[in-house]
Parts: sequence; structure tokens; C-alpha cells
Amino acid sequence: MTGKTHEHLVVNQFGPRAAAYVASSVHARGPDLDRLAELARQHKEARVLDLGSGGGHVSFAVAPHVREVVAYDLSREMLAAVTAEAAKRGLANLTTRQGAAESLPFESGSFDLVLSRFSAHHWQDWPAGLKEARRVLSANGRGVFIDVIAPERALLDTYLQSIELLRDPSHVRDYSREEWVKALRAAGFAPGDTAERRLRIDYASWVERMQTSDVHRRAIRSLETDAPQEVIRYFEIAADGSFTMDVMTIEAVPA
Repeated sequence: MTGKTHEHLVVNQFGPRAAAYVASSVHARGPDLDRLAELARQHKEARVLDLGSGGGHVSFAVAPHVREVVAYDLSREMLAAVTAEAAKRGLANLTTRQGAAESLPFESGSFDLVLSRFSAHHWQDWPAGLKEARRVLSANGRGVFIDVIAPERALLDTYLQSIELLRDPSHVRDYSREEWVKALRAAGFAPGDTAERRLRIDYASWVERMQTSDVHRRAIRSLETDAPQEVIRYFEIAADGSFTMDVMTIEAVPA
């Protein structure tokens, strides 16, 4: 029986894999990153918070276009990897801070843009994290949240959460579009534009990047093999275990 807290689990999962996430092609490109860079170019004097920065790809995309970026993450090892990569890229306006999304060490209204990509599904207290994001956002600021989203159908939702948790024990939940809209409103945001896309996941690199245990890899493949046709069709599960998931970008301003 483990005595780890959820925060310790997240740090233990991602710290040793920092270099893999900096190098990950899935995280390093995409139309959502292009949108963030475009938004940054429109706010050249902005102070930006990359909330749950992971491998730093949001920070790297926006830093050339704004005044300052703070990459914020729970893992010190991940932040060290971001700092090293920022130095290689000559991004002198990028700094890092360590901590949890639910307790941000920043003054209220101190950021013009709060950006979060592929992070919220790890937060122990998602509503609290969104409230903190709203608190540190300026009155005229903008938040952009990007994450895997769960299908509305319970069958598909259960399958997605199951393979996510088996692959990464620090996974909490992929939320649905409706859950995102409701939670953002409850946190004090006015949700605005959304964009959804289908993201193809290569099974082998997906589990290798997280160094998923053999027993969990077998469990994932077992679920895929035994999945009903509705699940196989929706997630486009291939013979090698590769599949497709839904990703949503949602923009929001203070209500």
C-alpha cells in the first residue's frame, strides 16, 4: 500500500521523463500551438503564465513574441529541462516557478495571458486550479486551456479514462466539453471560442514516453482487444494499439 500523495505521484511520474517530454513530437507541434503563437503576437507586452508547463512547448511557442513568460510546473526536473532548452533557444525572457496549479504563488491579476496545455487532467482539484487561473489573470486578460476531452457517451468515456490511468497512474480525468464550460463559468470565466481536433496517438511511443509498466501495457492491449465495436470505431483502434483521441482548445475571459 502506497503512502504517496497525488502530488508526489505526479512528480515521480514526470520528473524522470522530463527530457522525453521536451523532445516529444506530439507535444511540440499542432494547430493549438500555432493559435497560441498567434495570440502572443497580438499581445507583445504581455506577461504570460504557462500553467502546468510540462516540457515547455507553450512557453517556447509564445516567448519570442511577448515581454515575459513564466513556466510553472509541479516537477522541478521538468522545469530544469525547460530552463536548459530555453537557454539553447536564447529565450532570456522565460523563467520558471515550481508548485501546484491549485495554489499559485502569484499576485492577483498579475498575468495578461494564462495558458495551459495537456495539464489539467493531472490536477488533483481541477475547479480550484481554474479558480486560481482566474485569480491571477488581469481584468482584460485571456485564458486558453487545451486538453484531451472525454466523449459524452459513458461507454466511450469509461474506456478513455481506463487506458489513460493504466498508462499513467497520475491521471485524474479527461473532462468533457460540457464539463469544461460549466467549470470555467463556476471559476469566474466567460467561456468563448472553442476548437476541437482529432489527435492520432502512436501506441508504442505513447507508453514508452511514460515508461508504462509491462503489466499495465498488457492491460491496455487487453482492453483494446476486447473493446466493443462502438469503442473500436470511435477511437479508431489499430492492430498495433494506436488510436485517436479528441483534443479541445477553449478560450475564456474574465466574466
